[in-house]
Amino acid sequence: MTQAAQTEGGARKPRLLIALDVVTQASNVVGSLLILGLVALITADVVGRNVWGAPIAGVPQIVSLSIVVIVFLQAPQALKAGRMTRSDGVIDLLHRRLPRLARGLETIFDLTGIAVMSAILYSHWPMLIRSWERGDFVGAVGDFTAPTWPIKAMLALGSVLLSLQFAARILRRYSK
Repeated sequence: MTQAAQTEGGARKPRLLIALDVVTQASNVVGSLLILGLVALITADVVGRNVWGAPIAGVPQIVSLSIVVIVFLQAPQALKAGRMTRSDGVIDLLHRRLPRLARGLETIFDLTGIAVMSAILYSHWPMLIRSWERGDFVGAVGDFTAPTWPIKAMLALGSVLLSLQFAARILRRYSK
C-alpha cells in the first residue's frame, strides 16, 4: 500500500484503520457483485418465464434475502465515505459556528450508531446460531430451498463492520 493511501489528513493512519477500510471496501464490492448477480438472475427469470414458460425456481426468495444482505454489506462503506443518508444542514452550520458542539453531536450520533448495531447483533446472534444448528431454510422442499444461516451471517458481519466504522469515525475525529 502506498504512503498516500496510509495517510489521512497528513498523519499516518493506524494499521487497524487501514485493515478495517480494506475489509469494509471488500464488503462493499461483494454487495455490488450481489446486485449484478440479482440483475442477471432476474433477467434470466423474466426471459425464461416469457420465452420458454419456465421461470427459475426460488428467484423471489433469493431477491428478498439478497436485499437485506446488500444493505448490511454496503452500509459500512457508505458511512465511511460520508454517504449515509442524513440531513446535514444543521450540523454543517454548527461546524462553521460551533465546531466543538458539532463534533460532540457527531460523536453522540456515532455512539448511538454503535449502540443500535450492537443491539441488532446481540438480538440476531442467537438466531444465527439456531439457524446453523437446525439447518433452517427458506423455500419449498422439492421446488427450491436455501439455507438461511449465510444471510444471517452476512447481517452479523455487516453489523460488526458498521459498528467498527462508527468507532473509527470517532477515532478519526479526535486524532486530527
